[in-house]
Amino acid sequence: MTNYAVILQIFLLTHSSLSVGSTGLVVAASVIIVALAGGVILDATDRRRVVLIATGIQAAVSATLAAQAFAGLGLVWLIYCLVAIQSLAGAVNASAQKTFMPNLLRREQLQAGAALQTLTMHASLTAGPALAGLITALLGLKACYIFDVASFACSLYSVARLPSMRVRGEATRPGLRAIGEGFAFISRTKVVLGALVADMSANFFGMPMALFPAINAERFGGHAETLGLLTTAVAVGGLIGSLLSGPVSRIRRQGLGIVVSGAIWGIGLIAFGLSGVFWLAFLSLTLAGAGDVSAVISRTALVQRLTPDTLRGRVSSVEYAVGAGVPQLGNFRAGVIGTLTSSTTAVISGGMAAVCGTALVSALIPALVRYPMRPAGTKETVDSGPRDIISEDTKAELPG
Repeated sequence: MTNYAVILQIFLLTHSSLSVGSTGLVVAASVIIVALAGGVILDATDRRRVVLIATGIQAAVSATLAAQAFAGLGLVWLIYCLVAIQSLAGAVNASAQKTFMPNLLRREQLQAGAALQTLTMHASLTAGPALAGLITALLGLKACYIFDVASFACSLYSVARLPSMRVRGEATRPGLRAIGEGFAFISRTKVVLGALVADMSANFFGMPMALFPAINAERFGGHAETLGLLTTAVAVGGLIGSLLSGPVSRIRRQGLGIVVSGAIWGIGLIAFGLSGVFWLAFLSLTLAGAGDVSAVISRTALVQRLTPDTLRGRVSSVEYAVGAGVPQLGNFRAGVIGTLTSSTTAVISGGMAAVCGTALVSALIPALVRYPMRPAGTKETVDSGPRDIISEDTKAELPG
């Protein structure tokens, strides 16, 4: 709801798509900062307390956004600053919450937990803007901020009811060395590296959201309803993919599933770029969304399964940056290519690049494709699978 209100308010103040699109760069920069430094905090303290503090900051920012809207300040730079603070707190919050799963679920339930996570995310992406639009129509833009501030009470209560989420083992001392340890683990754990790089490739080259208004105007009459449906289509595919996560979780070669899902995402985008009728465009984006969420579910479970608890905060921060920051950069890339060439060329070339990128990742990091997921109920050991999946020094650190 806050995202909807911010975008609408900036557009009403500037009537500039570039000004609206710049919020994506603000979000991406904030998320990348957290990926570089914020994860160290999560590995040094009680992660539940971090979530409570970050959620409180997000609520305070939403209240400030509401205050500036009611005051009628009309200061775009102030909104950008508040968005940056909100994004920083949100990135820390989301990264910390990712570390909860291994503490609350059995190892064989991680895939289902990741599916529930993506299900709630896509449900909010589908229902949130629709609810915000309804509230704006009935009560005005300012009411969106007020409702959002009130909603944080539910989040604070829910997290407060959870047990402590302290690091199992020796807590990390914050510093440059700790940051380096997180990236060193990712670089030498080829399966984790491959999963993150595959996701980066798909999102950076394929993300099409910035092109929706232009394509809607060129092909579908520029109607607000069709633009809304195009925006929702990817989230609808995400919901479908989340609900079908049961069959996906039974795929033993989980790494291969990530690669195939990334290719489906790219193929869906190519089909969208070639679609001349609306229903086919909608179905193509739905297919792309289903492929994307399948990759996210498998990636999340895989990363959480292979990361030791002492490093989980740092690795989760990087994973969040890949999943939340890189798509923002991908939208910016799509806007630039669409301006230089055409929106159709930008979508089709992005989809093709996403397919080629996943194929290249599977060729350069074969450990990802060969990674086996052991059947549910079977104890997972660090010695299972090919020797090049995990380096020997990492094996000594892994749980199980």
